[in-house]
Amino acid sequence: MALPPGLPVRRAALRLLDAVLRRGETLEQAEGSALAEIRKAPDRALARAIAGETLRWLTDCDALIDSATKQRLPDDAKARMVLRLMLAQTLRLETPPHAVIATGLALLEGGPRRLAHGVFSALDRQGVKLPEVPTLPERVTARWGAEKAAAIAPGLAFPPELDLALRDPAETQARAVRMGGVSLAPGHIRLPRGAAVESLADFKEGAWWVQDLAASLPARLLGPGEGRHALDLCAAPGGKTMQLAAAGWNVTALDMSKRRLDLLKDNLKRTGLKASPVRADALTWEPKHRFDAILIDAPCTATGTSRRHPDVLHRIGKGQIAEMAELQRALVAKAAGWLNPGGVLVYAVCSLEAEEGEEQAAWIDAELGLTPAPITADELPVGLAPTAEGWLRTHPGMLADQGGLDGFFVGRWVKN
Repeated sequence: MALPPGLPVRRAALRLLDAVLRRGETLEQAEGSALAEIRKAPDRALARAIAGETLRWLTDCDALIDSATKQRLPDDAKARMVLRLMLAQTLRLETPPHAVIATGLALLEGGPRRLAHGVFSALDRQGVKLPEVPTLPERVTARWGAEKAAAIAPGLAFPPELDLALRDPAETQARAVRMGGVSLAPGHIRLPRGAAVESLADFKEGAWWVQDLAASLPARLLGPGEGRHALDLCAAPGGKTMQLAAAGWNVTALDMSKRRLDLLKDNLKRTGLKASPVRADALTWEPKHRFDAILIDAPCTATGTSRRHPDVLHRIGKGQIAEMAELQRALVAKAAGWLNPGGVLVYAVCSLEAEEGEEQAAWIDAELGLTPAPITADELPVGLAPTAEGWLRTHPGMLADQGGLDGFFVGRWVKN
């Protein structure tokens, strides 16, 4: 009997889903083995899309499955995993039901095919739909609170559009028109999702790099460099380093990952921007000189990137948050000693967790002897505003009518 077309892609998607939900891996970590047998780029992209949409709408898919079964399937039952994929395909990716059934049941060879067929067919006959906004996992809602979760959820309904940061902000409007995009800030262009990055105008010339709008804000808060020395801590793959270099800073770019630092070097070469990459562990490294500015985009749980990495909604718990918070404090305490008097420290995380953001800023205020330098509204894109404390907090539900943005926390201080 011939295997249904598209089955290898669905098997790969199932392996991705299993890696995230059962082993706690990121989708990126899982891709190496899960997609090993998939050679064609469109097929690899489809496997990622199926797994990503399943994770994005997992709670709602589970609710539909539970509504059609007399006894609740265990969370890790293969039939539930396959039904999740089947529902995500038909309800989010508009795959025809007959194709979904053919590939889905083939994933359950030797398993409960009749059950899966019955559940999916019953839901299909009912014409079920997913809500307009995804329901967040219960543990996430409990952690963030119902009000915050409700504000964030609309920004997670779709994968993000493509944001570009420009090497020369003076080109913003002309380049936005030429590329068919919109700009939400100087030096920023947003293009529709699905654009093939390397085929876009002036990629090889290095006129821009991919960087979410929210991710570009911390470096913007340091202003023009005018030849002064800046340290980009945990710098790879280099978006913020390139921003600082383009703004006239003499940048030292520190990272401990050789692979990611190689990406930074490639990006610098493509854009023609200059920086000094250093491979070292920030907790043991000692600089040869002090800095006028230090940007710490600290390692974190990355829950703010959930619209592009929906796996974080299902992997991150209190243990990971506490571990990251401890590392962040160690990095900030170390970096504070490397600032010149009058030097500026910007601390940022792409996390939605208060323990990694607001609580860290309060600790810096209380323990490190740095003076807060409040962020002002005129430093931010239209539609964003600083908190009462002078910090910046973004989340995926903000600017939702313009495509949203990642979740970040940013604070700024000056050394006396």
